[in-house]
Amino acid sequence: MVRPGRDRWRHGVIDLIPVGFNSSGARDGVARAPGALLDAGLLAALPESRVSELTLRRADPARGPSGLAAEAALGAMVGTVEDRVLDAWAGDRVPVVLGGDCPVLLGGLAAAESRGYGAGLVFVDGHEDAWDPHRSPTGEAADSEIALALGWAAPPESLESMVPCLRASDLLQLGPRDAAELAEAGQPSIADQVGTIDGRRLASPGGIEAAVEAAETLITRTRHWWLHVDLDVLSTDALPAVDYPQPGGLSWAQLETLTESLLRLGGCGGLSVCIYNPDLDAGRAAPRIVEYVASAARLLQP
Repeated sequence: MVRPGRDRWRHGVIDLIPVGFNSSGARDGVARAPGALLDAGLLAALPESRVSELTLRRADPARGPSGLAAEAALGAMVGTVEDRVLDAWAGDRVPVVLGGDCPVLLGGLAAAESRGYGAGLVFVDGHEDAWDPHRSPTGEAADSEIALALGWAAPPESLESMVPCLRASDLLQLGPRDAAELAEAGQPSIADQVGTIDGRRLASPGGIEAAVEAAETLITRTRHWWLHVDLDVLSTDALPAVDYPQPGGLSWAQLETLTESLLRLGGCGGLSVCIYNPDLDAGRAAPRIVEYVASAARLLQP
């Protein structure tokens, strides 16, 4: 339930912001996800919504001095998403950003920072996404967007005006289950530096309740917050069409319960949902994802 007297951001029409960005620099894979979801009926499921189109810069997949691939395209994408989110808020609309992959989140956080909200982030993801870009095995910004947001990784020049845009005390990570991968690669985990409920705990009895309690503590302190959901927080049985599957994960019912419980706390200013690869799926999962996104978006409306 919404806390009595809680200051809430005003919301009206939903702005669907499709961001077909793949931080590898490719134009397929997750870059096709927003279009696949719109084709599967997302706009019809949210009849009072509108689509905020954007044009993305063609990406060079080569890794640049920061260690990241597609540096220039990454910065241009984040700046464009920031502008679209600010436009939505200026019109008392709620932004729902459809990735692509996780760096789309940086646009929402940069927008909140530019408005002086000091917004918190509830980050629901199967990975920590805080790699040092130079250690990342792929160079994809999707490995490193949390490190960039926190200012713990040197950004490419194209991002310097937009990060850092998050404080460690304002971050709650729910669902990471990549600790073994990080340890094997020699990449330090950030679980001891930010609020974290790992994937095993989140999926276990009482895990969702603990996550919502932790989120309420964060939200009470920050008042404004952003919800990010990477669909690879789901188990591979629930959603096989992801690029980096892992053991464990949530069921659809658990993710829906978690999302609804979080959004009913109030104060959420925007939602980003990403990581679905239609090339691995032939559209079979798209209707299920549409149902999830539409249900979450409705909870953001008054």
